[in-house]
Amino acid sequence: MKIAIIGTGNVGSTLAADLSHKGHDVTLIKSSKNYESPCFDGIKKKGGMKVLDPYMGDYYSEIKCLDSDDDKTILAEAEVIIVTVQTTFHENVIKDISRYVKDGQALILEPGYLSTCYCIKYCNDKDLTIIEAESSPIDCRIDGNCDSHVLFKNVLNPFGVYPRKKKAFADSILELLGYPYRFTESVFEAALHNPNLIVHTVGALFSIPRVEYTKGEYWMYKEVFTPHVWNVCEELDEERMNVLSAVGVKHRQSYVEACKERNFSNDNRAPIDCFFDYAKNSSPKGPSVPDSRYLTEDVSQGLVLLESLGRHFNVATPTCSSLITLAGKALKRDFRKEGRNVERLGDAAISTIYEDGLW
Repeated sequence: MKIAIIGTGNVGSTLAADLSHKGHDVTLIKSSKNYESPCFDGIKKKGGMKVLDPYMGDYYSEIKCLDSDDDKTILAEAEVIIVTVQTTFHENVIKDISRYVKDGQALILEPGYLSTCYCIKYCNDKDLTIIEAESSPIDCRIDGNCDSHVLFKNVLNPFGVYPRKKKAFADSILELLGYPYRFTESVFEAALHNPNLIVHTVGALFSIPRVEYTKGEYWMYKEVFTPHVWNVCEELDEERMNVLSAVGVKHRQSYVEACKERNFSNDNRAPIDCFFDYAKNSSPKGPSVPDSRYLTEDVSQGLVLLESLGRHFNVATPTCSSLITLAGKALKRDFRKEGRNVERLGDAAISTIYEDGLW
């Protein structure tokens, strides 16, 4: 397939290498000239990337690169467009590419935090299939040589599809990409099962003293989730599941159950034991600074979204609201003002997804 990947960070670059290695015609696109991307510059200079993959063996993939100032008509030629930029920038990116997308394409959000709403908002005149992921299929980090180190691969990748009538087409696309998958009940389920909504926000907020004390020599997943901190995760998780129930999702799945489903197969251990296995043995280092995307993205785009959906559907979210307030006070930012909410996503788009997702 012809695939365009927008976003040149760890995930976007590694997916470009992986899908190119699988035989797809892949173009990696830098989304904006307003930020530096040493990884993209290195890949463009070398013409590709080496992937150190403990699962499938190491390999090198040639990757076609498109800079932010280049002609973007390649987007109109793609069968699949994958957006891997931080969700903070999704609205601008989706608005920008709306002039290039065309009927019959699949647009994959890796992950989304309900960015399907932005697709409805800006691309409603196009016959698109929107596929929103819970998380990226490959957990990885890119080093100073622009080589990608694969840390973990999901054994299952849940996706929401809008509109629901395009499920069969989405099935054909995901089958060709080669990542194990299942479909969620609705886009809401995929959006709010983004794992970073729980562990990044609680973990990073409670990590601030250690991050500052160690000057970034810190491993959040291994250190922060003590029993008392985990109590906060469970309270937040309960509120998340309550909101999902309010939007019509019948299957009540906890964070650790979803983690086990994505990351482990044929495993008889309790879900929480699976999570701590990942935390101890496969998780990435970091965050290295308090003002990291763990808070700036996942509070503003994740927790603010959860709180707003809670108000919209009459579900109380006191833990979520407290975390937003505390994170804002710690970083001196107004996450509610800058964040993702029902008003910004569009009430009409929220209603459209809600009605489309009812079984």
